[in-house]
Amino acid sequence: MQYSPCIDAIFFEADEVNLEKRIEYVKQAGYKIYEFWSWWDKDIKEIKKLNDELGLSISTMCTKFISLTDETKRDEYIAGLKESIEAAKYLGVKSLISQTGDDLGIDRQVQKQSLIDGLSACAPILEEAGITLLVEPLNLLVDHQGYFLSTSDETLEIMYDVNHPNIKVLFDVYHQQITEGNLCRNIEKLSPFIAHFHFADNPGRLELGTGEINYHNVIKTIKNIGYDGALGLEFFPTSSRVVKMAGVQTDYPL
Repeated sequence: MQYSPCIDAIFFEADEVNLEKRIEYVKQAGYKIYEFWSWWDKDIKEIKKLNDELGLSISTMCTKFISLTDETKRDEYIAGLKESIEAAKYLGVKSLISQTGDDLGIDRQVQKQSLIDGLSACAPILEEAGITLLVEPLNLLVDHQGYFLSTSDETLEIMYDVNHPNIKVLFDVYHQQITEGNLCRNIEKLSPFIAHFHFADNPGRLELGTGEINYHNVIKTIKNIGYDGALGLEFFPTSSRVVKMAGVQTDYPL
């Protein structure tokens, strides 16, 4: 396992820190991989150049934010996914994070079926490209009111229905602590489908060790399920960004 700092989260309130400096900080803090949210508002040629120079790689990034719960948006979602796949191939990225879209206020089963059908339609495209799509549940109580997918149980049902090796789950420990707690059991339950993690503490979505989540036990559970991938650091630090980025490895050894 490796920590993967999210440069969009860690530098969220630091607009003066440009893309080049952010990536250089990743290297200075001792990381080999990193991630970010949107690719379409970044200079991906500059990113590739910097990664090649610094010996870094990208663990994951987002696909276009288009609803999967609205079946009328499916063609638009797939077009955005294809664009994202091309960007991912250029940057050597093997997975893309997907939001599900908001709850449209119509029958939930109709929306869920639209989500399942949309993911199933994307599966052969992803398989051909060698890219994994990471479906992410989010909390509705604090950060993402109106979002569709939040619970581990419903996520598990969707994964079983889609049943494709290129469709997996991003388990965000911060979001799931707010939504339902019971983190270790839910990680174990979803373990066949988890292909990425996001870490932040609660409350505040701050750096690890500032809140209520016992990350020592969470990481122990992640090890026990045999996971060996990236652990995304998607927190908003309270002080020196480089110090906090580097300090996580010391506080929570893998």
